Amino acid sequence: SLSLALAYTQNMPGNIFKDQEKMREWTIAGMKYWAKIQHRDGSYDEFYPNERGWTGPTGFLLYGMMRSYMLLNERGDFPETFRDEFFSAARRSANYIIKYDEHGVLANHHAMAVLPVFYTYHVLQDPSLLEGYEKKLADFMQYHHEKEGWSLEYDGADIGYLSATVSFLGKVYKLNRDERLRKVMEEATEFLSYFVYPNGFYAGSMGSRQTLHFYSHGCEILAPEMPLAGRVADALLVSLKEGKIVPAAIQSDRYFLYRIPEHLESYLDFGERRGEAKLPYERADFQKVFPESRFFIRKRGPIYLLGNAAKGGVIKLFDVESKKLLLNDCGIIGETTQGDVLTSQWVNNEYSFEHSGDSFAVSGALNPVPMSKTFTPLKRIVFVLFMLLFGWHTRLAYYIKGIIRKILVFTKAKKDVTFRREVALSDQLLRVRDSIELKGNTTFSSLQIGDEFFVRYVPQSAYFQSQEFDAKGFFLSEEQLAMLNEKKSIVLEHTVDLKRGTMGNLIVIS
Repeated sequence: SLSLALAYTQNMPGNIFKDQEKMREWTIAGMKYWAKIQHRDGSYDEFYPNERGWTGPTGFLLYGMMRSYMLLNERGDFPETFRDEFFSAARRSANYIIKYDEHGVLANHHAMAVLPVFYTYHVLQDPSLLEGYEKKLADFMQYHHEKEGWSLEYDGADIGYLSATVSFLGKVYKLNRDERLRKVMEEATEFLSYFVYPNGFYAGSMGSRQTLHFYSHGCEILAPEMPLAGRVADALLVSLKEGKIVPAAIQSDRYFLYRIPEHLESYLDFGERRGEAKLPYERADFQKVFPESRFFIRKRGPIYLLGNAAKGGVIKLFDVESKKLLLNDCGIIGETTQGDVLTSQWVNNEYSFEHSGDSFAVSGALNPVPMSKTFTPLKRIVFVLFMLLFGWHTRLAYYIKGIIRKILVFTKAKKDVTFRREVALSDQLLRVRDSIELKGNTTFSSLQIGDEFFVRYVPQSAYFQSQEFDAKGFFLSEEQLAMLNEKKSIVLEHTVDLKRGTMGNLIVIS
């Protein structure tokens, strides 16, 4: 409904939908359907019957409904006969969001809780909803790392969803100039700016949830007060035009309906640019280490290097002058002869992180990839029937979703396979050295070093990007695998020639 309401009420170039009566009717029809399908506790489903999702479905929908109501009501276009029913449904959803949260910390979901609760308060002027806003904001602040500017997504910093957090809080900031919101937005924008890449792409495998999307509305709202926010928005608007940012058009139904209003509101709230700002890769040489999130970032001449030690040493290397991706290395991934898939690319707080000068190192144990857990048709039927019968109970539905998330998303390190990755930057080369040691009976049937690969189930990371053509990985040969399996250890090295912009072969050191 929000996309329809914006098109119906706002002046935009080529907007043939403005003031069309059918647009108003369709908007209201969507709002009535929203009220009709609501669960008695105020929640909505996203993936399966009786899911009773928190802010993923319920929060996004409530914001869309309240914003649509405000747009129509300003023009006197909201039907009086539907007002009481609509307000009752909105209150139920807001109270549901206030009462509950969810398993696994997703800071952007907590930011999304803040947004619709405040908008519902703004419309209904119910003091209990203002109390709910304060409660939800306090909950969110627990997961925001103000020293570094990022917010927790499961177990680390995710850059794509950090832009969503800025957007959600920014929408509240439009109505409520709460300095706490502005402070978080500025801190987050400074942090995420490091991950606007010279080749025009953004975020991705550097983040804990490896998301590729950029929510622009928050940066547009903040732009008049923070020039860097305007610079980020401008750079990624060009990226959107060039197909380097995931557009709404290719996203699944449950996402593109949210993302279209994001683009429209970004256009409508395009912020005045006051002063100039440079993205980190455009600045003078620097080295930046984020000890809490364990990022290592180095700008040195035309070279821009980023590493995430929290994810086992994921690396991105760019030539700023040519705007070329020189190396995209997500670490180690391999299949054991026992059938497990193990990887270094997993956020693990037990990894050790060392850095000195232009080098850093990370070491720890490889982690199992939980991606093989899928429904069979029979299991899916049984699960849906179970939820239809018992999912009416809010607490039970909440508990079941927590179990599903733990199965799909979380894993524990396999202690009998350890690794160490050393990354060193010099005038001529970037050198990446990987040591792998087998301490138990595990052996590998295949093993890959480098390239782009995503191992955590996150729908918003599952998109092809053309920069993948610039990434290269190495599969160990049969001889190299035999060496690892028999000697129980191997040390491998690959390099990038910084002058030529070329990658060398994978070689065995020992």
